[in-house]
Amino acid sequence: MEVSRQTDSSNEMKPLRKKSVEFLIRSSHQLRASPIVKYSALSLFADRFLPSLTTLIKMRNKIGSWLLRSMEESNLQLFSLISIWISSKIHDSRALSVKCLKSLGDEFIKDQHFTIRDFVEAVLNFEIGISNVAFIFLEEFFIQFKGVAKVGGLVSFEACMDVMDLLYEKEETSLLFSAPRSLAASILVASYVVTVPKQQWEFPVLPWVKFVTSYKEEDIVEKVKDILTHVFEPHS
Repeated sequence: MEVSRQTDSSNEMKPLRKKSVEFLIRSSHQLRASPIVKYSALSLFADRFLPSLTTLIKMRNKIGSWLLRSMEESNLQLFSLISIWISSKIHDSRALSVKCLKSLGDEFIKDQHFTIRDFVEAVLNFEIGISNVAFIFLEEFFIQFKGVAKVGGLVSFEACMDVMDLLYEKEETSLLFSAPRSLAASILVASYVVTVPKQQWEFPVLPWVKFVTSYKEEDIVEKVKDILTHVFEPHS
């Protein structure tokens, strides 16, 4: 019976997870957040908050905050905005204000009106500590790659970020973010394959990745295959 309840909870979360991640990405663009703010927020929300939510829901009778007692889409949208705010506090010299986020919430969260107090309460339910983010490693690898390979100028960093966005859409592929450094290296290789014309694949990108990361080439290849499979499959 317990297994059945867990399965039902997991199945219930899947469409809500996708919608809330998409809402976070759209909100980041609406707020003109920098890439590091956006991806740190995604790491905080999708990699840490959402995986713990099923456990929190099972403890709903023991939780003081009403915001964590249900898996309503509006509640998840609130927490996605809070993750952007926390990320902005960490990375921006002038952080986004709670009032700015509340205005966005008032406009786009249709099922619930959240007060400033609700926003503050939501902040208290997050743990802070998001330095181990795939985007940071990706940015470092991209700069290094452009410095050593002439063909690096053909690799699109926008394509790298588009790949990251797609990987966050599904729970199965978002699990890749649990190993952010190897994922960042794999995204760079995948973007190389996608954006550099095949006749110009002259740089030994896999040996270079092995050199700078110490990861096995075959492990990177497997991860790149997983990424490209997801990138090129039909999306609803």
